[in-house]
This record gives sequence, C-alpha cells and structure tokens, in this order.
Amino acid sequence: MGGLKEDRPLFRAEPSSKDVKIRGGAQVSKNSIKPIAAALSLAASLALATNANAQQAKHYRFAHDQQLNSGYSIAYDLFSTKLKELSKGTMLVDQYPGAQLGQEPQILQLVKSGDIDFAIVSSANTATISPQAGVMSLHFLFHSEDHIIKSLGDQKVFEAIRDMIDNTAQGIHAIGLGTQGFRHLYGKKEIRKVEDLKGLKVRVQATATEDTMFPAYGAQTVHMPFGSVYTSLQTGVVDFAENAVNVYLINKHYEVAPVLSMSEHEANNAIVWISDKVWQSLNAGQKQWVLTAARDVSAQEPKKAFGLEGQAAVKLKSMGVKIVTDVDKSGFQKIGEPYLDKLAKELGPHADKIKSLIRAVN
Repeated sequence: MGGLKEDRPLFRAEPSSKDVKIRGGAQVSKNSIKPIAAALSLAASLALATNANAQQAKHYRFAHDQQLNSGYSIAYDLFSTKLKELSKGTMLVDQYPGAQLGQEPQILQLVKSGDIDFAIVSSANTATISPQAGVMSLHFLFHSEDHIIKSLGDQKVFEAIRDMIDNTAQGIHAIGLGTQGFRHLYGKKEIRKVEDLKGLKVRVQATATEDTMFPAYGAQTVHMPFGSVYTSLQTGVVDFAENAVNVYLINKHYEVAPVLSMSEHEANNAIVWISDKVWQSLNAGQKQWVLTAARDVSAQEPKKAFGLEGQAAVKLKSMGVKIVTDVDKSGFQKIGEPYLDKLAKELGPHADKIKSLIRAVN
C-alpha cells in the first residue's frame, strides 16, 4: 500500500545500546523511542486509511436549470442524501443548479454523451429526445395535487416511462420522477376565461402537445429557452409565459409579468436521469443504490414540491403580486378533453399506455 514494499519494515529494529545518539549530539533513552514509534505507526496507518477512503469515494455531477429552493433542488437533496447513505459515502453527488451546465435540452444531450452523470429535466423538454414524453404535458391529464403525487409515486407509471425512454432514446435512462406542481399563466393582464388568451403570444415548451393546445385556445405559441423568458416578457416578445408558482417566484418573473392566473392547465412534471456511461460503470450493488435513491425522489419529492408552491403563493401575495384564483377552467377543459386521447394515440403506443395508467390512478 502507498508504494511501500511489504517486506520492508516501517521502522528499523531498535538499537541494542542503552542510549541512542540523535542529530545534534543529544542522546535519548531507548525506552522513549517505543511510544514515539507507536504514535508514528498509528499516524501512518490513519493516513493510509484516509487515503484509501478518499480513493474509494467518487463524485458525480447532478444538473438542472432551476434555482435552489425549487422542486429540482429538493429532488437533488433526496437523491444525493440517500445515495451517500446507501453507499456509505463512496458515491457523492454534487449539484449544478441554475443551468450552470446548460438549458434542459443541452443537459439531456450532455447526459446522453456521458458528460453529466445525473440530471432532472422536465418531461416536456424530454420530448426533444423522446417525442412520446409529450404525453406528460397533456392538458388536464392530472386533475388535482393528490392525483399528481399518487401518479408519480405509482410504480406502473414509472415503469411505463422508463420503458418508453429505453425504447426510444440511447445513452440515457429514466430512474425517477418529480414535479414542480401545476403550470399557470402569467403576464401583465388577468386570464379569467379561455377567450382572454385569444391572439396573445405565449411562450411554451417545444412539444407537439403545447403546439396543439394553445392554438386551440386561440393563442400563438413561441418557443425559447427558459433562460430567455424574463427578457422576452420584459420586452414584449411574448405576452405570457406559463409555469409553476415557485418557479415564477424564484426566477423573479413577477417583476415583468405581475399577474399570475391559476389555470392549472398542465402538470409541471420531470424525470430523473442517469447517463448510460455511468450506469454501465456501476456494479450490481451500486445500481441498486442508485435506483433506491431515485425511488425516494418519486415517493417524496412531489409532496414537498407542492409545499413549496403554497409557500411561494403566500410570499407573492405579501409582495403585492396579483394572483387570480377564480379562473374558469371549464372553457379550457371543454376544448382540451377531446385532445387527451387523440394526442396520446398520435404520440405513440408508449404515450397512450402512460396516459391510460395515469387516468386510472385514483
């Protein structure tokens, strides 16, 4: 170990003379060498053990595009804590939030290439690598907070999403699910009914679902990276954006879009990822630790994320942001309902199965 040969003693044999000369001419008793040697031996052993532990521990990168104190950072906390516990500190996960490593489409590509180890990315942006993932963006597929929480924690739903990714994308695997709540509309005016959206430009995520639904409501869709939304709202490139309450708060979109209309038109769900490069490097035990840690995310993160949503709404109200809670969803739902089955079938068999499993969750 540490480059030492096994047949070479760490310390020389004790001298036979009663006293031993040391540099400078001073003498030291032979008996006093024993505790010194023992202490040095113990220190060397501890150093070797520390080095061995340091060598055993491996750091992994976990990326997402949201700020801290978001549903995504909750997912990271749950995942990294559980993985550290199960691996006894040998698998340590470092967080890269706020799009430090790229916006969501770029993060997915970096996971696929093996340049990022773990990530959490919206199911909507997942459609850039697996179009059938757009099923999770179907409007009014989820009808309540409880329905989202139960659906994301349902093993059959997860397995269907996992299988969809394994069959439609390479270099990447889905290992867990999360959410940031429902998506709502925000801009400079109130949206109380579907007619209020007519002719307005709305920034949406680039999925076939969004590009079908918002025009059906009478709006125009605009695609752009999430990081460009603030400026685009500020300059009038778009009239509205849509996202979760806490996302709206922590990214300060209220500064340029001070009216939040609680439309609850779509779930703001996400998928936890692992690179296939990392997955293939793990042994059977490590793979099980990763899956168990990701399962913790699916089971716990949704409820915690909705807790953040409630806290964010309270804070926004205290800041004077106008929150429209009495949005008439019936007009949206009347338009959206026929598209549920139609779009799911058009997206593909995996999407259709996922839609059916989610609608069956009570």
